[in-house]
Amino acid sequence: MVGPQPDALGPLLRGFRHVAGMTLEELAEASGVSDRAIGDMERGHSRGPQARTVQALAAALGLPQEDADALLAAARAGRRRPHRTTPGLCDLPPAIPDFAGRDEEIHWLDTVGGPGAGPHAVIVTGAPGLGKTTLVVQAAHRQANRYGDGCLFLNLRGLDPEPLHPHDALARLLKALGVRERDLPTDPEERQVLHRHLVRDKNVLVILDNAADEAQLRPLLPGEGTCTFWITSRRALTGIEYARRLVPPPLPADAATALLETITADRTGPGTDASEPASLRRVADLCGGLPLALRIAGNRLVSRPAWTATSLADRLAAEDLRLDRLTAGDLRIKSAFTLSYEQLTDEARQLFRRLSLVRGPDFSPALAAALTSFQPGDVERITDELIELGLLNAGSDDRASFHDLVRLYAHQRLNDEESPEEREAALAALDTWLLDTACTAGQWFEPGGSQWVADRPLVDLRDAASAERWLRTESANWFAALRAAAAAGAHRRVVDVAESMHWFSDRWSQWGHWHTVFALSRAAAHALGDPGLEATHTNYLSWAVNNCLGRPADSMALALEAAELARQAQDPVQEAWSLTYAAYGAKDSGQLGSAVDQARRAVALFAGAGDKEGHPQALLGLALNLRAAGRLQEAADTFDIAVARVSAPETAPAPHIADVTAMNALAGKAQVLLDLERWEAANEACDRALELDARVGVPLNRGVPAMRKAQALWALDRRTEALEMIEDAVRCFTEAESERWLDEATGVRKRFLDRGPTTA
Repeated sequence: MVGPQPDALGPLLRGFRHVAGMTLEELAEASGVSDRAIGDMERGHSRGPQARTVQALAAALGLPQEDADALLAAARAGRRRPHRTTPGLCDLPPAIPDFAGRDEEIHWLDTVGGPGAGPHAVIVTGAPGLGKTTLVVQAAHRQANRYGDGCLFLNLRGLDPEPLHPHDALARLLKALGVRERDLPTDPEERQVLHRHLVRDKNVLVILDNAADEAQLRPLLPGEGTCTFWITSRRALTGIEYARRLVPPPLPADAATALLETITADRTGPGTDASEPASLRRVADLCGGLPLALRIAGNRLVSRPAWTATSLADRLAAEDLRLDRLTAGDLRIKSAFTLSYEQLTDEARQLFRRLSLVRGPDFSPALAAALTSFQPGDVERITDELIELGLLNAGSDDRASFHDLVRLYAHQRLNDEESPEEREAALAALDTWLLDTACTAGQWFEPGGSQWVADRPLVDLRDAASAERWLRTESANWFAALRAAAAAGAHRRVVDVAESMHWFSDRWSQWGHWHTVFALSRAAAHALGDPGLEATHTNYLSWAVNNCLGRPADSMALALEAAELARQAQDPVQEAWSLTYAAYGAKDSGQLGSAVDQARRAVALFAGAGDKEGHPQALLGLALNLRAAGRLQEAADTFDIAVARVSAPETAPAPHIADVTAMNALAGKAQVLLDLERWEAANEACDRALELDARVGVPLNRGVPAMRKAQALWALDRRTEALEMIEDAVRCFTEAESERWLDEATGVRKRFLDRGPTTA
């Protein structure tokens, strides 16, 4: 007999609560379990609560013994089969084949820092160049089979001008732990609680590399539990309590020489001679036993067959200042970097220096080309040279990144070798390209579409899919450029970029930064002294605050502020959008009467202005508010009006907006018809919605009418068809990574299966 699935607890608990007619708050009060904890269980964030918690919930719900046992079994299943880590996210970097030395440190991590050894946080700290990251990655690969739930690696970019924010770091870790992007909490405290909960009972190793300071690190560390965290940092991080610390010393002479011998083992050519072993020992001594300096020196020998180890040692020895710095703190690394830098072509040196201006964590060939006069193909060739020499790290999809210390070195060379005017011009060219490309990409999702042409340089934005990929991949870079433009007072530029993101933001609401984008554009519009423009961008901010941050009351206040600005500007369209957003905020705040009134006023304003995009959206909002208020027939009629508006040529918006709107309206009408128990009519509405799927092609938009059709078919006793259609809906919601809709669909499927055999 098959037992309950590990994700069975949430739907089961929610079903029992609904049958009991209890709200979350009522169940929390009756059971003594917090409403947040119950909500986490129902949403699937908490799949395996303790038995005493489940027993308290069962008692509060008044469950018979059979149902209480089922709830306990579902909780046990959630503990028995925890989420595994997601491949491809926060993966360990590859092990180093020619790794040498560090046997003592590896053994220490095996015994003190391994799973179950406790404490659960180990900090590896010390001067740059000691090989902290390489050490922990190598140890992790050796211990990987001891961590049944996987190993994760995240670079916190502690030496960047803007280290990775804990909120963004938590997003990456949570996605690697299996949380879908659209289900990430937007509240920082809730995101931390979810992270601690997910890792608490996992046998997982998490490596947090290059931590900036205690403030960045604390939100990422676990509380109690079985997980293991290793942290590397230049700083001692003495403020972190309950952590064991490892400070690797420089490699002893024998181990340092062995590392050089391993790196250069396959080197052939005129540069090899009988004195090589002794000369390698000299090089090792001159590098101060620092693994990073040793590796760069070894790579120089490999890439220059004509050099001998003796000549390399002589070069190091001849540069007295460089040798002094090589053995004194951070400056030891600078000399090793200089050895690589001196081997570069003039083109590669310029690109290397200017890449230090990139604000994001990585970059593409197109972005690198924007910093120089080079073509993308030349950039790819030069980037390969930099990667080969160890000055850049290779990433996925032709992207590359700096090691933090190399970035600092590159920036020093930039300051030394290029004038302030040259540096400012290069950064301005980069920001201009980023913001121009962001505007062009965003326009693909506007009613008029993009103005992209085939000969546009550097990046291919030939369709909406490529535009969306670029906007997501380069988000850290164009977002940084936008903030820089705002700080520089480029108000019109900020407004234009944010405007181009208006419709795209609906597709990526979980990004986590839309409220900042639109707050910047709202401030810029205010600075321009244009009330109509300020109303527009206050409306965008209202949307972000409700849809991205989940704060309907604040959203409604912003929308009403925008409405007043729109009236001052005599702009009925923006006033209508304001009322539309205010209505959603009112509905989500439980003010249904106000919501219906505001939505109805929005519809009238859009109609009077003849706005083809806004009018059907306001009608959808009105219909949803009418249904929430229990006015079902009015809601169904309003959905019909929306469909008619987007179907008639004289009132239809842009085709891609019309198709999505019609599909949503028909799915909404089907739900109302189900409420009215008009099964045949609901089935027909779903069929009309599904006919549009071929043009819309969005899994979430197909899943909703598929689920409503399944419910209608079941009520019509067409059970085999109903089961096929609910499976289609489940597949759609799984592909869309929408846990909210997937929970509803799996609940519908369970009710179907629990009601007995199917009929024809």
